[in-house]
Amino acid sequence: MLVHICCSVDSHYFLQRMQEDYPDETLIGFFYDPNIHPYSEYKLRLLDVEYSCKKLGIELIEGPYALEEWLKLVKGLEHEPEKGDRCTVCFDNRLETSVKKAIELGHDKFTTTLLISPKKSQDKLEIIGKNLSTLYNCEFIFKDYRSGNGVEMQGKEVKAHNLYRQNYCGCMFGLNAQRDQQNKLTDELIYPIGQQIQPESIEERLVLYKKRNELEDCNIIKQRFLNYRLLSAKVIIEKAVVPSYFLFYSTLKGKKSIGRVEKVVDNIGYFNRDELKIVSLNTFNKLANTTYKTVTELIYNPLEFEKEIEVRNKITYNSTFDFSTIIVLESIPEVKVSVFSDFKTYDDVREVMI
Repeated sequence: MLVHICCSVDSHYFLQRMQEDYPDETLIGFFYDPNIHPYSEYKLRLLDVEYSCKKLGIELIEGPYALEEWLKLVKGLEHEPEKGDRCTVCFDNRLETSVKKAIELGHDKFTTTLLISPKKSQDKLEIIGKNLSTLYNCEFIFKDYRSGNGVEMQGKEVKAHNLYRQNYCGCMFGLNAQRDQQNKLTDELIYPIGQQIQPESIEERLVLYKKRNELEDCNIIKQRFLNYRLLSAKVIIEKAVVPSYFLFYSTLKGKKSIGRVEKVVDNIGYFNRDELKIVSLNTFNKLANTTYKTVTELIYNPLEFEKEIEVRNKITYNSTFDFSTIIVLESIPEVKVSVFSDFKTYDDVREVMI
């Protein structure tokens, strides 16, 4: 039997129950989810499904990541709510591709782990599955493992195996609508030009769950913290934009400051307003034990997040609550400087391994 898999949160308990209910069937997992965006999120969910299937002894096949074809299918339905027509088209696409794969592999049955997802319509999935069953002469297995204490048992399995608990369906349109409703930053679609792995980013979670796969005997817990994203920033000196690097947690009242360095202490330039600090590239190199030749090089090849925080702590004398703007320039300017930055700080939850 071919089992279409959407994610390990929905699949792990579902697959366990299928193994119990169909002991004579060889289950083959099929990860076909071109709706998942961005690609790093797709890779993270695939990684997690691989981990889950390995634990259950189930072979897994990865389908094509056909994002462009999927976008064409849902064109015009971008603003549909979750469980609306866009989801129906998405189900049609994924289940039809799955039944075709089942037939290709010589199977006479197929199903989907979408059936156990609390946010998916079982009625729609059953109708689509039965229509495809008739069309392709391949039996669709409908199982309602949500009823009773299914959702509770599913949650226990997720926690027991440290599975990745994503907080959106995977679709970029559903994500945007959800974050707008929550009044939260759509952080999943933001990636720094320097490719620094930032806290509570998809890339950080990829690193975390790859480590989980290697260690097996570990626990993943959540911690609340203040997150930060720099959306845009620039420094203007004598009417020209100059290369500048803003350290993580650089916040600025009003998002604009114009002034000059009024004093230099321990090679750190202190602005005459807004608690702003400027350090030269040479000083940054000494503090970070690096050899950057230009600020532009630093912008495109920044330090790892933890190391950058260490440098920030040195500049602020280990002041945990200092969120003033710290800027790295080629040298400390002696003339008027204009600083602009657009950033967001927000309460967030981060997964860590213990």
